[in-house]
Amino acid sequence: MRTFLFAIALCLAVAGSHAAAQDDRLPDIGSSAGTVLSPSQQSEYGQMLLAQLRHYDMVLEDPLVDQWLRTTGSRLAASSDQPRQSFTFFMMKDRSINAFATLGGYIGLNVGLVLTAETEDEVAAVLSHEIAHVTQNHVLRGAERAQRDSIPILLAMLGAIAVASSSDSNSSGNAAMAAIASAQGLAIQRQIDYTRSNESEADRLGMRTLARSGFDIDGMADMFERMQAASRTNQGGERERAPDYLRTHPVTTTRISEARQRAEQLRRSGGSVLATTSTPEASHTERVAVAGGVGVVRAPPGAFNPLLPGSLQVSAAGLGYGDSTEFGWARERMRVLSANTIGDAIREYERMRRAGDFDDAKRYGLALARLRAGEGAAAASQFAALLQDYPDDTWLILGLAEAQARSGHHAEADARFEALLRRMPEHRAIALTYAGVLAERNTPEAGRRAQELLRPLLRSAADDPLFQRTFARISEIAGDPVRAGEAYAEAAFLSGRAEQALVQLNTLKKRDDLDYYARARIDARIAAITPTVLELRRQGIRDEDLRRR
Repeated sequence: MRTFLFAIALCLAVAGSHAAAQDDRLPDIGSSAGTVLSPSQQSEYGQMLLAQLRHYDMVLEDPLVDQWLRTTGSRLAASSDQPRQSFTFFMMKDRSINAFATLGGYIGLNVGLVLTAETEDEVAAVLSHEIAHVTQNHVLRGAERAQRDSIPILLAMLGAIAVASSSDSNSSGNAAMAAIASAQGLAIQRQIDYTRSNESEADRLGMRTLARSGFDIDGMADMFERMQAASRTNQGGERERAPDYLRTHPVTTTRISEARQRAEQLRRSGGSVLATTSTPEASHTERVAVAGGVGVVRAPPGAFNPLLPGSLQVSAAGLGYGDSTEFGWARERMRVLSANTIGDAIREYERMRRAGDFDDAKRYGLALARLRAGEGAAAASQFAALLQDYPDDTWLILGLAEAQARSGHHAEADARFEALLRRMPEHRAIALTYAGVLAERNTPEAGRRAQELLRPLLRSAADDPLFQRTFARISEIAGDPVRAGEAYAEAAFLSGRAEQALVQLNTLKKRDDLDYYARARIDARIAAITPTVLELRRQGIRDEDLRRR
């Protein structure tokens, strides 16, 4: 497994660093960068990479964290130079400092980077930088070069390692290392060829995106300084090596100074930055004053941009724009969910409390850790205490309701969940958390109520494996085996088990109780999934569980 993780890191490092070897000019009309891989092919590669990362349990899937990341990322994407570009933002469990962009607008962010940051603005600076790599075709031009070198980085590397890792042979580790070696030479050469041109362009455009979207433009230099400090302190053996992000995105004193200078230039340029705002009634470009002389521009919460695809419309649900409290909850939630064990998370908070580093966000984190440790009553008490200072906070009410349910106070918990749903009837995190609580009761009545909660979200959750797994379980409890089977197959497909999903769907199709609509849905998914399975087989990738049968 360690070998596979190294291979993934290498694959992503190549994907992140290959862009830097290109010049910073925009592709001219005759460039082949947009023809080597079509938009649909780029999206397919991005989807397959994410599915493989999920398959090896490297992605942190939590509805509240997802909501925070998608809202922040969508807010930035809406203010980028290519607001029509579709993006998918996801969080990695790894506590190392890293982020990457790959084909199809897929952007991954490590938990470690968020834990290093002090403000949401600093995280937004990294996201805006990665967004610029996508919008300026740095990633696509890098893929074009890789294709010329005859190395299909994003798929064949993963396939080779997956095959080696699934081998029962004692030499599987050697086979995996051999697969890695085929790409290592190219990765080293790309580091040698490294230039600062694309990084500088991504910094410059990222800064502009930060300003347009209302974040503090000093966040970029601040984050660079934190990463540079991490690099200076993490010297020594392999475990103390420089953060991954710094090896693919070198941070120098010059780069930090340039970020400071760009922020100052924005403040000096008449106290305004160019920002695009859109409303249902009109779309226009206007000058927005920089608030308070610190480079903060506040965008209208819930602004609707008709130029954006639906996946990038920013939801007004939750705590709104630039909320430092929500960022604190999100960061501590990631700390808990990324810990090796829940006991480790609790001990980490106890150490911080003894050191005097224990603000309200960390109180939330400790309450969440106790909830996950099965201490429902203690967690409920801590969430209730925080709610006195943050009344009506969605994250805290959800935590309290879940803690009450886990400690046996079902009526009180249900009342809180139902009240939240009346306020936000299609809020993904609320619906999924409540459905999970109902599933634990394991009664047909609870299953049917959970189905009612999730059915309105089915269309928008087509690419959400956590949603599909939850819907499958509650459908099973509710006595709806067909819907359960479809959702289980969909969850398998989204988690990198396309062959397993196809087998499940073909088995489901043999049921004699399928109605016309269910059979049509199943046939459509079989037709859609089959090409992916055939491509994986062509690459030599077979589902290890199915091979053992």
